[in-house]
Amino acid sequence: MLNFLEISAVQPIKSLKIFPSTELSSQLDISLEPNDIRHLASLCGQFDAHLRQIEKYMDITIATRGNLFNLEGTSEKIQETKNLLIKLYEDISEGLSLTPESLHLYLQEAYIDSLSKEKEKSELDSLSVIRTKRSSIKPRGKNQQNYVKAIREYDINFGIGPAGTGKTYLAVACAVEALMSEKVRRIILVRPAVEAGEKLGFLPGDLNQKIDPYLRPLYDALYEMLGIETVNKYIDRNVIEVAPLAFMRGRTLNHSFIILDEAQNTTKEQMKMFLTRIGFGSTAVVTGDVTQIDLPKGVQSGLTHVMNVLSDIEAIGSVWFANRDVVRHPLVKKIVEAYEVFDKKEKILDKKLI
Repeated sequence: MLNFLEISAVQPIKSLKIFPSTELSSQLDISLEPNDIRHLASLCGQFDAHLRQIEKYMDITIATRGNLFNLEGTSEKIQETKNLLIKLYEDISEGLSLTPESLHLYLQEAYIDSLSKEKEKSELDSLSVIRTKRSSIKPRGKNQQNYVKAIREYDINFGIGPAGTGKTYLAVACAVEALMSEKVRRIILVRPAVEAGEKLGFLPGDLNQKIDPYLRPLYDALYEMLGIETVNKYIDRNVIEVAPLAFMRGRTLNHSFIILDEAQNTTKEQMKMFLTRIGFGSTAVVTGDVTQIDLPKGVQSGLTHVMNVLSDIEAIGSVWFANRDVVRHPLVKKIVEAYEVFDKKEKILDKKLI
């Protein structure tokens, strides 16, 4: 599960003083304000473990005394580390509980790049916080922020990209927020069960039990945001509904937040059927990864097809995530990139053989 930032309403940092060292050009002294012992302790970690983690990753030396930090290293690394410390201290002051795991996410290349390029928070950053029953979730990076903005603005949205970019998690968060604010009456979770050929009758249990394995990522996100008891209560009351894609045929879904996950495994006909189910007051989010299509060979993915069909319709939101948007373990991003390189080589080889 993705570890997103949890934020509570607190006073923002009042001031930040930054002044260059007069000794060496490869050093920088910064003062983090306000001088809060508890927040500084959280930033540094037990026995300065967080600072050592930053030093190792950034190849830099950090010395600290109270709220004064001395950075020593290359100019580029000093700038990146300065921006990182500023951002971390701001988020800690806003309620972030910093752990080695969450710090690890901060240290990923994509986020470091965005920190060094953006010195000030954009309006999009402050407006994109998603508030659910148990936590507030802050999207990371420009693509995640644009994704949340699009979901709030458009009735139909597409989030396309590799695993680990948060497209499904953020869609569920937006659905929970819409339900809590009474903008919709129901949340409907849909996923094509390609592995079972959508012929679920041979599987044991009732409908929910048959398709539970395919919807587990959605359930995990709901449990985190609402709690297990609340989710189960909503399912019993049909406020939250889970169903295979085939069961959407013939329905009109009004005042609902509908999420179609793993949409790359829909056929052209299934995608058209799903999109034409959307009624008044509803929002639909379609997520998928076009590099992980499990359809039989020769069957075109409904997701790749629909992006061409609807490309000229402006009232539909679409965000394409890239490898740099992956916010899981850093190895996940490298694995995704390795598979992409391998697939490209295979395609070139196939063309040569033909």
